[in-house]
Amino acid sequence: MFRPKIPTMPMPTGLTTPPAVVEPATGTPNTEPPLSVTPTPSASSRPTVQLTPGTALALVGGGTAVVLVLGAVLVSMLLAVAVTGVSVAICALVIRSLVNADAKRR
Repeated sequence: MFRPKIPTMPMPTGLTTPPAVVEPATGTPNTEPPLSVTPTPSASSRPTVQLTPGTALALVGGGTAVVLVLGAVLVSMLLAVAVTGVSVAICALVIRSLVNADAKRR
């Protein structure tokens, strides 16, 4: 009754394949000289991103909005913690004064 029962590992289901044997590769060293390819600056495979004044203004506006919203959320959380701390401190003072007043009467 007090001995723990350890579950047994079930056997795998489905198809099982034996592990593949990996043989070391035997290669011959490359005797050809490497080709030197110099990329041309005008032939770029990546498209260039061009920022127009409108898109730059939209990026700045979006970033500003994100910072303002995040700041408002963080300030409201800080304010909630401060209000909670003050209310707990007031409750502690009221309870302490009630306990002290009750002790003085006896």
